[in-house]
Amino acid sequence: MKHSEGLEWAIHSCALLAMMPPGTPLPRRLLAEFFELPEPYLAKQLQKLSQAGIVETRRGPRGGYVLARKPEDITLLQMVEAIDGPDRHFVCTEIRRCGPTGVAGKHYTRPCGIARSMWKAEAAWRKELAATSLADIQHLGMAETPPEQTAKAIAWFQANLLQGETE
Repeated sequence: MKHSEGLEWAIHSCALLAMMPPGTPLPRRLLAEFFELPEPYLAKQLQKLSQAGIVETRRGPRGGYVLARKPEDITLLQMVEAIDGPDRHFVCTEIRRCGPTGVAGKHYTRPCGIARSMWKAEAAWRKELAATSLADIQHLGMAETPPEQTAKAIAWFQANLLQGETE
């Protein structure tokens, strides 16, 4: 299954928002800068997350994005569906009915075995994503991030968030 790179960006952005102190919005500019992403494209992903009720915007000079719900209440599946849509990833076009050996559609009483197998695998994948919360991702990130990177991130945000207050 191939997803847009925007999905990766969205999940990382949400994980970062989950790490912020409650009520601390992050401007889109800082989110983009932190991950070295093009801000206009990140904006599209954040808009999709906002429409899905995963993030919300705070207006004003100290505005930005915050999570709309607690990390425990946001699943990876919700983020996938917000960015890539809820449709099935595998689409069966019934090519088995084509070509010189094809017969009338009435002879095919159910989708082909390939489609059924792909849909079964996708259902298992979706079930796993639905069982994984943003809080789970947050815990994994904290456990896997080198302490030096954590210290640099804290210092970067302190400097950049304070800078925004003095401008």
